[in-house]
Amino acid sequence: MIRAVLVMNTQGKPRVAKFYEFQPVEKQQELMRNVYGALCSRAENVSNFIEADAIFGPGTRLVYKHYATLYFVFIFDSCENELAMLDLIQVLVETLDKCFKNVCELDIVFNFKKLHTILDEIILGGQVLETSSSEIMKAVEEISRAERSSNAVAFLSKSPSSWIGK
Repeated sequence: MIRAVLVMNTQGKPRVAKFYEFQPVEKQQELMRNVYGALCSRAENVSNFIEADAIFGPGTRLVYKHYATLYFVFIFDSCENELAMLDLIQVLVETLDKCFKNVCELDIVFNFKKLHTILDEIILGGQVLETSSSEIMKAVEEISRAERSSNAVAFLSKSPSSWIGK
C-alpha cells in the first residue's frame, strides 16, 4: 500500500502532501522534515530507494525522483514493488507535463487542485488505479469539462432574470 505521496522543492518546502493513512498535522510535518533530511543528505550517484523504517516504521520504503527544483516522493510498505513505484512517479510527471507543457514548481503551486485530481486518478486510498498517462489525461479532461459545465449552470441559475429576453 502507498502510504504517502510528497512533492517538495529543493529547499524542503512541501508543495503537495497526500497521506493515505491518518496522521495528525504535527506528525505529517515531522515526517516531511525527516524525508527532506534524508533526501538532501544523499549523494547524487546513489540509488533512489531508501529504507524508511526510522521515519515511517518497520517495512516502509521510500522512492524518489529529483526533477529540476522538485523531489517527487512515494512512501509505501513492503507489499509494493520499488521499481513499480519509480515508474509510477514517471507516470505522474509525464501526466503533469502533458497538463502544463513542461511542468514546473509554479504550475504545482497555482494548480494544486488539478494535481490532486491527477493523483486521485492514479492512486485512491493507497492503491494504484491507473498507470496510463493518456487514460489519466482523458479522465482529468472529462472532470474539467464537467466542472466548467456545472459552473456555467450555477452561474445561470444565480441570475435567471438577467438572461430573459437577451
